[in-house]
Amino acid sequence: MAADTPIETRSLVIYQVFPRNYGPTGTLADVTADLDRIAALGVDVLYLLPIHPIGVAGRKGSAGSPYAIRDYRALNSDLGSEEDFDALVEAAHAAGLKVMLDVVFNHTSQDSVLVDEHPEFFHRDADGVPYTTVPAWTDIIDLAHPNPDLTRYLIDSLAIWVRRGVDGFRCDVASLVPVDFWVQARAELAQIKPGLVWMAETVHPMMVENRRATGLPTAGDGEMFAAFDIEYQYDLWSIWQAAVAGQVPVGRFLEMLRWQDATLPGNYAKLRFVENHDQYRIAYFAPSRAQALAWTAFMACARGPFMIYAGQESGARKWPSLFEPDPVEWGTYELTGVLAALAGLKKHPAMRTGEFWVLADEPCIQTAWARLDGEALVPVSDGGAGLYGIFNVAAVPPGGAVAVQLPDGEYVDLLTGSVVPVSDGAAPVPESAVVLAFAEGFDAALWKSPLLDVFLHVETLGDE
Repeated sequence: MAADTPIETRSLVIYQVFPRNYGPTGTLADVTADLDRIAALGVDVLYLLPIHPIGVAGRKGSAGSPYAIRDYRALNSDLGSEEDFDALVEAAHAAGLKVMLDVVFNHTSQDSVLVDEHPEFFHRDADGVPYTTVPAWTDIIDLAHPNPDLTRYLIDSLAIWVRRGVDGFRCDVASLVPVDFWVQARAELAQIKPGLVWMAETVHPMMVENRRATGLPTAGDGEMFAAFDIEYQYDLWSIWQAAVAGQVPVGRFLEMLRWQDATLPGNYAKLRFVENHDQYRIAYFAPSRAQALAWTAFMACARGPFMIYAGQESGARKWPSLFEPDPVEWGTYELTGVLAALAGLKKHPAMRTGEFWVLADEPCIQTAWARLDGEALVPVSDGGAGLYGIFNVAAVPPGGAVAVQLPDGEYVDLLTGSVVPVSDGAAPVPESAVVLAFAEGFDAALWKSPLLDVFLHVETLGDE
């Protein structure tokens, strides 16, 4: 974590919006008109995909990718006027929301204004032609870091938006840009507006490995926390996808959570989500609706801020196109209550000041937010309560019983308000998930990973 990242960062709820695909007109005004509903979900941060003009040269699709940016300092007129942007920021702040912009400083569109103004800012091949180091990204060209003049231009560009009221930045493929750049940007912009939220789209481990093997400097997750408050969870994403699909045991994914705890800074904040603009919708990807809800609940209750992708509250299955106008299928907002309850849990005293413990991997994942006192899990002192989650990610038939570690009694499910009985050390198997509040401590057997224990807890052999 950056040295000044507050612990409250892990309790943030972030709402991701693709403005072009959000509403009927595909403009910022659609988002502004919906801010009260978004805020009512319990959201803290409104995160907008890039809002800048999109390049024409090499454009993919009829509308082009918002990540092929032509001018960092301008607003895409297709999204509305400058006044529309300012109105959105003002209304978001009035609704209690911070505004986060998506910035793309690894590359630009092929016809960026910088190509003519600052041709020295770009990587060029032997013939002097700008190019990209990721061949699949055919609509963009790479900026050539490090370059003090480029650094100055980019930080000054960010400052323009901060002075217009922006509260933070989500930084696209941030691992491909030098960490020193981000450290400098964070420090300088804090002089304009303290408390900006910095979120890095760190990349998949295979991308780090492949780029380094070809001589392309690429930062790992531990390095990136020198500058960022929040990082994407792509370090474990592939294993999570395989666990959701039933291709690997759920315990493999839980091993990766333990690995994060053991290898990342002590106060790290990994962004938890089950879908975003680059990934399949969970309602499409999970084997069943109940499993989609169980995984959503687990991710929301895991350590780190939680992100909702616009349309998730309607159980949307369609993955909106990045290159064409493709409005969200809003339906009936059927999952609003579930997501609002999960967002509310992020502010529970146990999640704000306690620690996250995994207690079981099967037949259901079981977790607790509490304080460890010897071998007992006890409620945190602030608020006098702990949280116990049961997540039926494997679709165990509901109605049976699952052994739990809670003392016998009746517990309130904070997702639905219903009472859940625990008798003879067992609770009913939920259809998807329950999160129970407990007030008395209990001796706990924490889940152990056989694989990681070899690395993390191996005892030193004595002399022969």
